Amino acid sequence: MSSPAVRATRRGVLGGGVGLGLSAILAACGSTAAPAEQFDLEGPPTTGGTVRVGFVGGGASDTLDGANATNLGDIARAVNVYSTLLSFDDDYVLQPMLATSVTPNEDATVWTVVLRDGVSFSDGRPLRPEDVVASFERIVDPEDPKSGAASLAHLQEIVPVDGRTIEFRLATSDTALDESLGQYTSIIVPEDFDAAHPVGTGPFTVESFTPGQSTELRRNPHYWGEDGPYLDTVSLLNFNDTDALINALLSNQVDAVAQIPSALTEVIGADERIRILDSETGMYLPFTMRVDRAPFDDERVRQAFRLAVDREGMIEQVLSGKGTLGNDMYAVFDPSYPDELPQRAQDIAEAKRLLAEAGHPDGLEVELVTAPIQSGVVEAAQVFAEQAAEAGITVSINRMDLTAYWTDYLEYDFSQTFWYTRNFLAQSNAAVMPGAPFNETHWEDEEFTALVEEARTVVDDAARGELIARAQEILYDRGGYLLWGFANQVDAYQGYLGGFVENRTGIPLSGFRLDRVWIGEAA
Repeated sequence: MSSPAVRATRRGVLGGGVGLGLSAILAACGSTAAPAEQFDLEGPPTTGGTVRVGFVGGGASDTLDGANATNLGDIARAVNVYSTLLSFDDDYVLQPMLATSVTPNEDATVWTVVLRDGVSFSDGRPLRPEDVVASFERIVDPEDPKSGAASLAHLQEIVPVDGRTIEFRLATSDTALDESLGQYTSIIVPEDFDAAHPVGTGPFTVESFTPGQSTELRRNPHYWGEDGPYLDTVSLLNFNDTDALINALLSNQVDAVAQIPSALTEVIGADERIRILDSETGMYLPFTMRVDRAPFDDERVRQAFRLAVDREGMIEQVLSGKGTLGNDMYAVFDPSYPDELPQRAQDIAEAKRLLAEAGHPDGLEVELVTAPIQSGVVEAAQVFAEQAAEAGITVSINRMDLTAYWTDYLEYDFSQTFWYTRNFLAQSNAAVMPGAPFNETHWEDEEFTALVEEARTVVDDAARGELIARAQEILYDRGGYLLWGFANQVDAYQGYLGGFVENRTGIPLSGFRLDRVWIGEAA
């Protein structure tokens, strides 16, 4: 394979030698470049070669355990080393993966899973129902619960029925269990799984792993999928900052990068060698207001903050227009999302009135804790501070590094976070229900909780949708999120790569489905 993806050097890819700064990026993109080489990406995918994928973030806490995936590197490893029973496609619709069918009984207290035939782990052993049982028992282990444990708290037992069938028996009805089974953290592993030496059913296996630096993946010879993977190897490379990441792309030291700043999309895309992948998603970058502490324990203060923000301005300034308006409710792709609620707009006079009514006639001073946890987050903090000042809200920004920020992020009074696309019940279970593992706003609302719990038991789509819409309206009125918009996922890659398509999940680079990526031959 003579592609530049194989020939390019890896010198300096970890950021120390390639961080030229934003001005250098702009200069490099704006300079006169030689005509881009043409590649054949119309024919069937070719096999072979190595692709290097770069992203910012990661550190000593990086993990090979997909059930605990949190940052970009963790998620990329989870998606490519393991498989789940179901998965979300590019349109965010559940599709079969290791399971050919997942069906509930009449009251959704028992879900029957039928496994795909002929699946093997990367060490050659066949996938058995006992492995599925062990995988989920591991996730909900009370001594060491994994990321998906909260959504499976009602799981009573998992019972193998025959050589391909398993029953998930629940203590209470759950009409959204299939969504939990389709999350990238719901990985299926062998019964004797050891995260230090991971074995999965994904398209790649782990060749080497250095936390905070790099991961080398190799094609899984026992992969069950009919198509792909086409690549021999994949290198996942951590970068210290965005400048270093983009310069590595422009200097051909990496082949694809996750999350480029929206403001640089046109400039980077002007390079004839580079392709931009711009996907509309349900990903959001909300401000989180801790509702159990002053000043945000007063609903009027929370409403004032939501009225202080200019949402159109945030979309333009933070995302360069690459996003859609938010209305303080999540799960915009959920069929039950209440589009009929009035779009909240900036109202400085009403924000001031609410603050005065709440006991702050002279305005309010707050600290906003932030970190570069996702492209656009720090920029959103800066823009909001400017906008809120009009309403008498003085925002002091406490910018932390990634490691320090994540250590205590559930403790901040006013902060930021990000979530990829999820439907309403799955997102609620992860972030706002009592006992949720990531309850950033410390939200406990009895009416909301009752509606969500009831919705999980209702099999009829229309009736369940009405409950969800009512619960969403409570978030709209008195929730702890200031959800100003849904960000497009914007990535970039070299023009010789095929297989990248727009993807609604919010996970970079087509949901990190690197099994679909291939290297085109020179035309």
